[in-house]
Amino acid sequence: MSLSQVAVIGAGSWGTALAKLLSDNGKQVILWGHCAKHIDNISKLSENTTYLPGCKLSKNIKFTNVLSDAVDEAQAIVMVVPSHVFRDVFSRIVPFLKKNQYIISATKGIENESLMTMTQVMAEIVNKSTDLPFILSDLHLGVLAGPSFAKEVANGTPTAVTVAAKVKSESVYFQKLFFSANFRVYASTDVIGQELGGALKNIVAIAAGICDGLGYGTNTRAALITRGLAEITRLGVKMGASPHTFSGLAGMGDLVLTCTGDLSRNRTVGLKLGQGLKINDIVDHMDMVAEGVKTTWSAKKLADRFGVEMPILDQVYQVIYEDKPCNMAVISLLNRDQKDEIDF
Repeated sequence: MSLSQVAVIGAGSWGTALAKLLSDNGKQVILWGHCAKHIDNISKLSENTTYLPGCKLSKNIKFTNVLSDAVDEAQAIVMVVPSHVFRDVFSRIVPFLKKNQYIISATKGIENESLMTMTQVMAEIVNKSTDLPFILSDLHLGVLAGPSFAKEVANGTPTAVTVAAKVKSESVYFQKLFFSANFRVYASTDVIGQELGGALKNIVAIAAGICDGLGYGTNTRAALITRGLAEITRLGVKMGASPHTFSGLAGMGDLVLTCTGDLSRNRTVGLKLGQGLKINDIVDHMDMVAEGVKTTWSAKKLADRFGVEMPILDQVYQVIYEDKPCNMAVISLLNRDQKDEIDF
């Protein structure tokens, strides 16, 4: 294994942006995508014209649609595939893993079937594998989270994120891996907090988009972001996360970005819902995945499992999965029983 070789698994906008960042950092990068035609096109043009047009990639980046070629010599593996295919792709990688490889998830979602985060999915697959001559503790799993639109990262816009691993030395490794002059990286050991912050903020972003689509103003958006953060924190703490994580980059930082930025796919979904379009029509016409749609289903089941009150989540769930009119969802939120703001 090469200490400087990194495999980026997923050739969408975010995977491509991270491949560019790592290559610019002097790493030997190999970018994997499932579609040979797509990968060949990126390789020929040095540009991902489908998902990240206008961003030229280094000639030093290698491209492949063969997973074994991508991960076999890599010291670090960056998982950037959508949550609904994460288990399948990682399961196909496992036979090629080596002892002491570092694997970090940059996917912001929760698996529908198991209600697991992506590091939990990876841990389960490794623990169940009979193909490996080593155990889970011989690998180093982490997560990358924080406010980071792919296009802006690829363009070198100053950005700050957080990486987390259960062991501090592992999070420091990931910190050094990604850090650059325009990409500041903080370290954490709160893996579950970082993952939940990154996943659950997408649901609030859909709600923010709905409010924008209905024509409400910035008062509404500010209230929604604040109360959305309270919901995320309640569930996160119940699941073992530190409450402080949600005031940081993976919590408030990513939440503000996703609820207000025009590049937010999840806010766009909400915007179109608020304008009267149906969820199936919206999703069918999107080129890229809006993780919040599937995460809404997972998060609702998690909230029910842990007995956590999440009224914004409940209403987004009803809009997406029960076809509740958006204006009625807002009315339901506003007419709930009066409460204290801070519930100690």
